[in-house]
Formats: sequence, C-alpha cells, structure tokens
Amino acid sequence: MPIFTATLAGVIFGVGLLLSGMADPAKVQGFLDLAGRWDPSLAMVMTGAIAVGVVGFTIAKRRTHSLLKLPMQLPTATAIDHRLVIGSALFGIGWGLVGICPGPALVTLAMGVPQAIVFVVAMLAGMRLLRFMQS
Repeated sequence: MPIFTATLAGVIFGVGLLLSGMADPAKVQGFLDLAGRWDPSLAMVMTGAIAVGVVGFTIAKRRTHSLLKLPMQLPTATAIDHRLVIGSALFGIGWGLVGICPGPALVTLAMGVPQAIVFVVAMLAGMRLLRFMQS
C-alpha cells in the first residue's frame, strides 16, 4: 500500500507541476528574471504550496502515525551550516541557469524533453560525487 500511495502522490505532484507551469523552464526563468520581464505567476503557485505545507506539517506534528499507520517521520534538523548554504546556492544557480529543479526534471524527463536528460544525468552525477566526497 505505501508504494501505491507514494506513486499516486508522485503522479498528483507531477500533474500539479504541469498545470502550474513549474515544469516549463521558460516560465521558471521568467519568474527568476527580476530585472527583466518578471513573471509573478509562479510566486502565487509557491504561496499556495507553502500554505498547504504549513497546514499539513501542523497536523503531522500532532500525530505519531500516518494515515497508513506508518511511523511519522518529520525532519528534525534546524542548523544552518556550510553544507546547507553551499547546497542551496548550487541549487539556486542550477535552477536559474536552466529553469529546472529535481521535481520538474523528472516530469519533463517522462515527457521526453532532451534538456531534462542532461539535467537528470548531471543531477545524478552530483549526488554520486557528494556520496564519494563524504566517504
């Protein structure tokens, strides 16, 4: 059952990315272009997502088990360290350069967008490099 619900959540998330335009690199770059022709529409999408997330996390914090009777596992880290800052900066640079982040990359990969293949390969290589550097 958890695999089914995770797959269903992923499909719903992917459809939401498509409907909101978050999977369109040109739309994302328009949102990030504050000095040019700024497109504020994704700010509304993000605001809605944050609002839903706040409600969801508030409810989840009060529970010990999920609706599927699995143990509730919420993030516990609160420290802002160099790894978080460097990772955030790399994420932001990559997002700004190509207009794709990991979630939309998988959606556009499934759609057969060639740029997504390059992005996903680079993302996986970066993950592998981090794992290598940590060991």
